[in-house]
Amino acid sequence: MYQELLLATDGSDVARQATEHGIDLADQLDATLHVLSVSEAGPQAENKQDRLRTDPDEEATTAADEAKEAATRAGIDATTDIRHGVPQEQIVDYAETNPVDMVIVGTAGRSGLEHLLSGSVAEEIVRNAPVPVLTVRDQT
Repeated sequence: MYQELLLATDGSDVARQATEHGIDLADQLDATLHVLSVSEAGPQAENKQDRLRTDPDEEATTAADEAKEAATRAGIDATTDIRHGVPQEQIVDYAETNPVDMVIVGTAGRSGLEHLLSGSVAEEIVRNAPVPVLTVRDQT
C-alpha cells in the first residue's frame, strides 16, 4: 500500500526527526523514500529574520543530501529532488505529479498568534495533498 514515501525536509531539527520516522517507516514497509527539499521563494522566504543563513539553494541541497545519506546508511532506497518556490505548494505539487503514497513532514507545532500570522506549512500540506500525510511534531 505504501511503497513510495515522500519526505519533505528543510534540514531543521524537526525535519531531522521526520527523517528518522520516514526511514523507519520505509524500512518496515520496504518502501522507497523520495526526499524533497525546497529552496524557498516568496513572502515567507523574504520575511526570514536570520539574514546570516547560507544560500537557499545550498541549504536545500544539503538538507536533501543529508536525509538521503541517512536513508542509504539504513539500507533504504532513496532519491532526491530540489525545487524552488513556496514549500507547501511545491511539496503538494510533487505529491500530485509523482507516484507517491504518503507525505512525511515535520511540524513545529506553533499555536496562537504565531500560527495565525505565519500559518503552518504542514497544515497546508495536510489540507491539500492528494495522499495521506504523516506529520512529526518536534520532540525537543
